[in-house]
This record gives sequence, C-alpha cells and structure tokens, in this order.
Amino acid sequence: MTALLEFQRTFAQAVMQPLTARENMRHSNRRGVALVKPNSHLTAFERLEIYNRSYWSRVLDAFSEDFPGVRALVGAPGFDRLRRAYLADCPSESFTMRDLGRHLVRWLEAHPAYAEPHPAAALDMAKLEWAEIESFDEAEEVRLTPQDVATLDPDASLQLQPHIRLLEVTYSVDSLIFDIREAARRNGSSAHALARTRVERAKSTVPIYLAIHRHELVVHYKRLDEEEFRLLRAISGGVSIEDAVARAYAESTLTPEACAQHIQNCLALFSALGWFSKSRLAANQEAQ
Repeated sequence: MTALLEFQRTFAQAVMQPLTARENMRHSNRRGVALVKPNSHLTAFERLEIYNRSYWSRVLDAFSEDFPGVRALVGAPGFDRLRRAYLADCPSESFTMRDLGRHLVRWLEAHPAYAEPHPAAALDMAKLEWAEIESFDEAEEVRLTPQDVATLDPDASLQLQPHIRLLEVTYSVDSLIFDIREAARRNGSSAHALARTRVERAKSTVPIYLAIHRHELVVHYKRLDEEEFRLLRAISGGVSIEDAVARAYAESTLTPEACAQHIQNCLALFSALGWFSKSRLAANQEAQ
C-alpha cells in the first residue's frame, strides 16, 4: 500500500467515524488527528472535527431526504435514532450518497424496534422509497410495441425495463406517501408524524401489489391485481411467455375464458406502457 493510499484511507475512516451524542468528534479519533496539523486558530483535533461534523451533517440530511415516508411513520426523534444506528451499522461504501439506503430494508427486518410505533408499515414504506430511488436511476431500453408483442411465439421470453420494480406490501404506502408529501408541501418542510389512526386505516386485509416505474423522468406507482403481479414477476424471472402465464394463473379464480381475456389485456397494457424491453428479443433473434 502506498503512503498516499494509506493516508487517504485513514483520513476517510476518521471523517466517517460517528459523532458523540452531543455532535462532537470522539477523542478516540487519534489516528486521524495525527494526520492533521494545527494552525494559529485551531488545534489538529478541532480542524479534523470540522470535517467529521460536516460529513455527518450531509450524510444524515441525505438519508432523511431519501426516506421522508419512514420519517413520518416513525416520528422525528425516532427517525433520528434509526438513521444514526443504521449508518453506524451500514456506513457508506459508495462514491455516491444515492446508495446510503441500499441496506435499509434488510436492516429494518433485523431491527424492527427502531421503526416503532409502526414497524410493519415503516418496512413497507422503506421498500417503496428504495424502489423509487432505484427506478429513477435505472436505464430505459428500446421498447417493444404492442405489435411486437402480438407477433411473439408462446415459447419466446420477454424482458421488463430495468427501471421497473415490483412490490407486495401490507400497507397502502402509495397513498400514505402521497399524503406525507402533500403535508410537507403545505408546511414548507418535513411532514409531521402520521396519526396512528391514519396508519391503522392504511393496513390492508389482502396483499397490495405495486409496480414502480419511470416515465419521462418521473417515477409512478401503479396498483396491480394478483394475476398481473404474478405475470410480471414470472416474466422478470426470464421464463417463456407460456411458462409465465402458467405460473401467474395457476391459482387464479378466473374462468378459462376470463383468463384468456385477462392475459390479452395485460400484455396489451404493459406493452402500451412501454414496460417490455427489446434487448432480449433482439438477442434471441440474433442467436437464431
């Protein structure tokens, strides 16, 4: 390891070390302090502390901006504890702060106490908000038209656009996040914690199926019925159209005639929305 690389790594570790409860740098940060020279106004410790505080101020703010829905469900004090505990366990590993929340869903599953008083709703919300981040950043490939899809053989396979995410949740988090954002716009700041009754009303007795997708740089949520969701999930697994249909409708209560019409409507709708990518079809044609 070169001296410069060792310096950079040690300095980064020092800057990224969590602050104390009073927002001060920890006195245990001796290796980092040793890299910094004092000046006529500040000690080495004080100079490094500026960077340490600035780093955490920006990281904590960025995390809050990514998960306003989780914040509204947990409440401001609880969310502050949550974000600090999460970032201590899952520190940034990327050049971009976009990736800060990439482990949040898994972390909340293991630490539900940090999401009180609504851990299940907060977990669903974290799934939605992370899916939105991914959907916004992912690519959009050349679309298959409805005419393209209509000419495919049953043994052909389809590919979803990279920006599509599929979620199965228990709470109507798509409606909750709309309420949260509207409240924040009215207040001109972060929304206040949601009332318990509002969260309780959002709990569904049946699964809620959502497709998160992007159109013209705007992320949208679309509710799906169970067959639509299972069909898209099977298609995303790379199986043939015939196999995807079989998996999606194996437990359907629709009549055979209704299933046939439903399948036709689904493929027409999804292709009209541009949800199918041409890349796999082109690759299959070249292979043939």
